[in-house]
Amino acid sequence: MNKSIPSPLIAVVADLVAAAETHQSLDSLFMYAEAFGDPPAASKGVKAQDWLRATNKNHSDPLAVLGRIIHGYMEDPTMAPDFQVPVWQVEDESTLRKRACVRKIETILARYGLQYQTGGFITGGGLAPSKKLAELIKGRDMPAIHREFERAMETVEAKPRDAVSAASNILESIFKTYIEDRNLQMPDKQDLQPVFKVVRADLGLDPASIEDQDLQRIITGLFSIVDGIGALRTHAGSAHSEGRKSYKLEPRHARLSVNAAHTVATFVMETWDKKLSMKN
Repeated sequence: MNKSIPSPLIAVVADLVAAAETHQSLDSLFMYAEAFGDPPAASKGVKAQDWLRATNKNHSDPLAVLGRIIHGYMEDPTMAPDFQVPVWQVEDESTLRKRACVRKIETILARYGLQYQTGGFITGGGLAPSKKLAELIKGRDMPAIHREFERAMETVEAKPRDAVSAASNILESIFKTYIEDRNLQMPDKQDLQPVFKVVRADLGLDPASIEDQDLQRIITGLFSIVDGIGALRTHAGSAHSEGRKSYKLEPRHARLSVNAAHTVATFVMETWDKKLSMKN
């Protein structure tokens, strides 16, 4: 993935921060994001453009810098496309301008095959389940899952072996948390497959109990995905040294693993929530 910030994004982000920040807060935001060099001496919009261009030329990962800069705007509930302005509130021109810039950022990211991920990460396309999973774990006390979620986003391109390990750890953390919260018996061997076996039994994820044959195939496929992710972590992930057989993992392999793990995790947590709601 090309880590340079596309020129249209530089222009729109410069407009955004010029509308939202003072000179002092803009400097603080860019320095926090580790933009390259000192603050340029210019108006806010020109300063932001020059600073981002310098970051593009001199920083090892300009998109990581950009992600940290736009983080607060992208995750501000009032900037969401479905945000409903209270009838008694009149939005000022600055807020309208910021919201328009956020929509443009989303459009430009998609045009260049990029995607903003919760937490301030910009990745290549193909990690769609991530935002939904982040929303599901946001309200729960799952610090280990948050850490692995962030590690997967950070490493899928540069360190695919680390991303594969993170994908497995996300599932393992969710399954163990489920077992603990439900006061179930933790298996003696706490690898991915044994803990998933306990979880799927408690959630009623037995293909034989599902009448629809198409859903049976999908549920059975989930079992194979979990087995495959656990095996790939053991044989090619960063948590273990390699044997005679060397796995030449590429970002596309890591992205497949992370996507698959996120899909399984999202389905398990949605099923978990449904199980809880049926008891209330």
